[in-house]
Amino acid sequence: MTNDRKFQVRRIVGTVSWGACFLFLGSLGFARAAQSQVRQPPASQAGSARPSAKASALIDITGYWVAIVNEDWVYRMMTPAKGDRSFVPLNAAGQQVADAWDPAKDQAEGNECKAYGAGNIMRIPERLHITWVDDNTLQIETDAGMQKRLFHFDGSKWQGGDPELQGYSVASFEKQPQLRAGGAVHGPAAGTGGSLHVVTTHMRPGYLQKNGIPYSGDAVLTEFYHLIDLHGTGFLILTSMVNDPTYLREPYVLSSQFKREPDGSKWDPSPCRPLWPLSLRALTQNRRPGGGPAE
Repeated sequence: MTNDRKFQVRRIVGTVSWGACFLFLGSLGFARAAQSQVRQPPASQAGSARPSAKASALIDITGYWVAIVNEDWVYRMMTPAKGDRSFVPLNAAGQQVADAWDPAKDQAEGNECKAYGAGNIMRIPERLHITWVDDNTLQIETDAGMQKRLFHFDGSKWQGGDPELQGYSVASFEKQPQLRAGGAVHGPAAGTGGSLHVVTTHMRPGYLQKNGIPYSGDAVLTEFYHLIDLHGTGFLILTSMVNDPTYLREPYVLSSQFKREPDGSKWDPSPCRPLWPLSLRALTQNRRPGGGPAE
């Protein structure tokens, strides 16, 4: 399949009616990510008079969320073919690692969770549970893979040691351009509203996709979380950027969306799986010529 054809399949499968709204918000995050590159969020200043991150949060993203897979469907809901690195800017070293991917070897070595590290965990079809574990630490739990990420608002306290699957994340709340009546975009406004800026380092090497597309221990993940309300429903828009001098020739930028859920009744913890049950080949082979699913 040609690259043009892949692009058509990938985008047509993921299109939804409100994608333009998310694309606009994602572009704001992309612009800010490009400006910030991998700068760390400012550490909180010492002093008892300074309010905690929980007390001074500009947006409230706590609660339950479900991933909306409205783009890159075949790359997220299924395991891409070995060597399929479409749209991931791998350098020569990264391509070599991707082409050598062996899922059986990963499973035999206990590395089923390599695609569930910080570099890809927010792209997994999943539900999130976000809570404050203390006044300056926000926790994101995933039911898929049963992972936990901790966002530290009191500056980096990394003491060294072995890298971890979810790395070490430093976070801050920041003001963002506000959308006003008539669609005009203005500078930061007083009052509530803003975004969550997170920078993650000290990650254990992992995969950017389930088919062994690698990121190294030198990778840095920068994220911007935006909260919007659309017709009374909350949506969490995430713009993420992976910088990896070892395996990427340029930053890898993605936008992901999550929809707020009223409670945890659909929460379904499951262990890491090295492969999704479906592959694109299996799906196409098991469909009737008319397009309906096979019985």
